[in-house]
Amino acid sequence: MSLPNGSDELDVLVVGAGFSGIHQLYHFRKLGYSVKVFEAASDLGGVWSHGYPGCRVDSDHPLYQLSLPELWEDFIWKERYPGWRELNEYFQYIDRKLDVKRDVSFNTRVVAARFDQEINRWIVTTENGLVVRPRFLVLCVGFASKSYTPEFKGLERFEGICHHTAHWPQEGVELKNKRVGVVGTGASGVQVIQEVGPEVSHLTVFQRTPNMALPMRQKNLDEKSQEQQKALYPSMFRRSKQTGGGFPYERYPKTLFSATLEERLLHWENLWAQGGFHFTVTNFNDILMNEDANREVYNFWRDKVRERIHDLRIQELLAPTIPPHPLGAKRCSLEQSYYEVFNQPNVALVDLNESDISEVTSKGILTKDGVEHEFDVLVLATGFDSLTGSLTQIDIRGVDGVSIAEKWANGVYTNLGMTCANFPNMFFIYGAQAPTAFSNGPTCIEIQGEWIVRCIRHMKENDLTAIYPTPEAEAEWRALIMNTGYRALVNNAKSWYVGANIPGKTVEPLNYTGGVNQYLEIIEGIAERGYEGFGFMSTGGSLQDLDK
Repeated sequence: MSLPNGSDELDVLVVGAGFSGIHQLYHFRKLGYSVKVFEAASDLGGVWSHGYPGCRVDSDHPLYQLSLPELWEDFIWKERYPGWRELNEYFQYIDRKLDVKRDVSFNTRVVAARFDQEINRWIVTTENGLVVRPRFLVLCVGFASKSYTPEFKGLERFEGICHHTAHWPQEGVELKNKRVGVVGTGASGVQVIQEVGPEVSHLTVFQRTPNMALPMRQKNLDEKSQEQQKALYPSMFRRSKQTGGGFPYERYPKTLFSATLEERLLHWENLWAQGGFHFTVTNFNDILMNEDANREVYNFWRDKVRERIHDLRIQELLAPTIPPHPLGAKRCSLEQSYYEVFNQPNVALVDLNESDISEVTSKGILTKDGVEHEFDVLVLATGFDSLTGSLTQIDIRGVDGVSIAEKWANGVYTNLGMTCANFPNMFFIYGAQAPTAFSNGPTCIEIQGEWIVRCIRHMKENDLTAIYPTPEAEAEWRALIMNTGYRALVNNAKSWYVGANIPGKTVEPLNYTGGVNQYLEIIEGIAERGYEGFGFMSTGGSLQDLDK
């Protein structure tokens, strides 16, 4: 099966129609290249094409959008932190402005790709039998497109309604006056809990590790103030590429213990009042490197949270006296009323460290203390095979016949967090060994996306048909990721940041921790030096020797 227009030899195939996929489509179209997007879902938006109760972003306005002026000039956001429905409106607006959908094939899931060395093209196959042969394959599948459900004994026996948050029905699920169980207290768990807590008849939350959630300070936005602020948007977007976190604000320029007690307190109170990630992103510049400094920040957070919780036992479970890990070593979610929910008489908190899940029954969950918790609806907020699973779930094979899953089985190897040795002409965005989890999403996406477009344009203009990173460059990049990553406190927790949430997965740093600004400087330098660390093949050449 071929594309409807009969041309299956594309310049570029983009996989995924979220922020990064649309960004790539826009730029390759402008260059006049033949480009198509394959999207597994039925509409634009990537992970935002559907949502669970309370689902919303955690980057504040106006940072969670593409920086293209033709998109932000006329669009008005309703909330400081938009929910998934508003993001859907944004993606439909993008389509009206850019006519994106004419080059997107929806309900088209890529299941396999292999590189043909004789023609220097990828052979890409979809679930519905479509085969295309792009010169370049750009994977815009994000870092969290493969959900993870633990192997709970008896899960199939549950007679009520059960959904993973990543697969929540678009038509919704009626939860009002229902008995609901939520397993997991990561970002999606926090959002579901605070959203449904006030309306269900009973809520049982199963927690293994408390979420060090930060106050969101959500608010409605008005059109007048946004229009006034838009004069600053270009500066804000440029500034976001000059900072460590991809936001237009940077860490406080002092170490914690170099500041007086008064300076610390006033700074923390100011950050707390601002809400969002200000408390972590613009805190003292050593809190993610110095455990003693981190503990001081944790103590402030703990005391703030405990003020909102009535029961002493619940205080200790949600904001323990001794932190289970450094603050920020697991992703801090943003919350609005999360802690108040646990003051409600219809809410129970089960500590899985005291009594783990034994099995799922037809009525609910049986914990090891012999208690059967009964529900009408079971919500699995159990996360994702993050950063690597989005790619390894596809059977992508390089010139040596080895799949990306096999290549990464004992550790991730990339060059620049965008390419892999033995996988010519393949690029990926917002994945492993990039600033991904430690950056504002659209900032990281645009930095990598612009580099990829520049690289492919360089190849087209110079009659080059293949690019491949050298194994030496790949080894050097991995060494940088390991050396910088292991020095940070993020490795002092069992989190998806390091792959520790997936049984059997190699536990190691999976992100570039040097900051967005340093990452940009590195990759731009490599391009300016003639794509140092990469080899090229010109028209008529062959890659037959790459697998020898």
